[in-house]
Amino acid sequence: MPFFQKTAPFVISFALASAAYAQAPGAPAAPASQTGMQASSGASSASTAPQIPSSLQDFQASVPQGTASATPIPLTIGDAISRGLRANLGLLTNEQSSREIRAQRIRALSALLPKVTGQANAVEQQINLQTVGFLFSFPGAAVPKIIGPYGYQSVQANADVTLFDWSAISQYRSAREQTKAAALDVKNARDLVVLSVGYAYLQIISDAARITATQAEIDADNAVYTNALRRHDAGTAIGLDVLRSQVELKQRQQQLVAVTNQFAKDKLTLGRVIGLPVGQDFTVADPSPSVPLATVSLEEALRQAYEHRPDYQAAKARVLAAELMLRSAKAERYPTLTADGYYGDAGLHLFTNSHGVFNVTGSLKFNIFDGGRIKADILQQDAELRNRRNELENLRGQIDFDVRGALLDLNSAKAQLDVAQSNVQLATETVKQSRDRFAAGVTNTVEVVQAQQSLADANENLISAQYQYNVAKVSLARALGLAEQAIATYFAKQP
Repeated sequence: MPFFQKTAPFVISFALASAAYAQAPGAPAAPASQTGMQASSGASSASTAPQIPSSLQDFQASVPQGTASATPIPLTIGDAISRGLRANLGLLTNEQSSREIRAQRIRALSALLPKVTGQANAVEQQINLQTVGFLFSFPGAAVPKIIGPYGYQSVQANADVTLFDWSAISQYRSAREQTKAAALDVKNARDLVVLSVGYAYLQIISDAARITATQAEIDADNAVYTNALRRHDAGTAIGLDVLRSQVELKQRQQQLVAVTNQFAKDKLTLGRVIGLPVGQDFTVADPSPSVPLATVSLEEALRQAYEHRPDYQAAKARVLAAELMLRSAKAERYPTLTADGYYGDAGLHLFTNSHGVFNVTGSLKFNIFDGGRIKADILQQDAELRNRRNELENLRGQIDFDVRGALLDLNSAKAQLDVAQSNVQLATETVKQSRDRFAAGVTNTVEVVQAQQSLADANENLISAQYQYNVAKVSLARALGLAEQAIATYFAKQP
């Protein structure tokens, strides 16, 4: 009878007894390494990526550019950001919105500029004097009732000029501030693209490290399994040691399938964010997480954020635009001064039998009664101004929250990274000693499996810490409003 058929009933009985013992009142808790091993078969095989912030939901799509090549292209984080800034749909949409705002500014300006039109006429007419009330008759004189037909020609330029309209002037100034805010929105969108690309790229780096670590664990588990099988064949190890090491090996292989699949899916996500050609494969380069960042105080970080955050500057511009619109609504009560007229040449025949003609009219218009329309406009613009001011103060508080949170996350991630690196070294030494003890016949595979699981957990923690540290860098750059400028510095390769 094969070895596994002989030992299967014993293994099942042992597993059932262990489960019953673990659930019994007063039973000791399972060792941390064993619980970690059980959790690792499921949760740790999945990606540890955080949820995408709601502000980035509009930046997860793109317009693919170019055609795919059969050869995978190398893609650094700088290359990925450059592609994202050219093809990300959220940024492209913001750029078109900015163009629409510029069109509104031009329209507001046109209300203040002269409007000049040209006109050329050729008239041929016949008039019945009776239709205009000419019904006179004189004795002895024949008074014609019909005049014509006769004709004349004319060419003229017409002008309509606004000399003073404070309401229109305020509207133009408001539109100019809205244009400034729209340009800052585009800059803010570029920062959000950098953040989206950074998250997606760093997740791929984390996935790749997880694949490498899992493959190394598989190699180690396979070595233990082979050793246990040889010792069993030699009669120096029990069959349970072989089964235990084989189960551990299969769990690692299952994890490898899961993390490899997640790696492929995260590459698809990055391709969507940066607009790679459909079906284009690529390779990535690890942006070293060990580049030290200059220490910045909270006060200095807040100063930089309020100075550089484009969304904050855009909010301030919108407050000013709303103030100018309120001023425009109040100015509807002011009189306006306009002038219009024309200048041209008219006669029976242009250039041969004609003479210059012109007309100029100046108008002063003022409101007498409008049925409450101006009051309604003032109330509406005042409410709009209050909303813009509330949004500005809310954003000020959000920036304070972002900066403080980013600094806390950066310090925490750096400390976790240092601890995780030290823990990997300790776990590696533990595995080495447990393998030596197993090879010498001092212990069984339980100690080796637990040690290897501890190393696997330590590697997972290190990968997560490196990912969180890199993400903290990107988040800090965004919180300070310097994402696009700082990304090259934060992830520069050390010489």
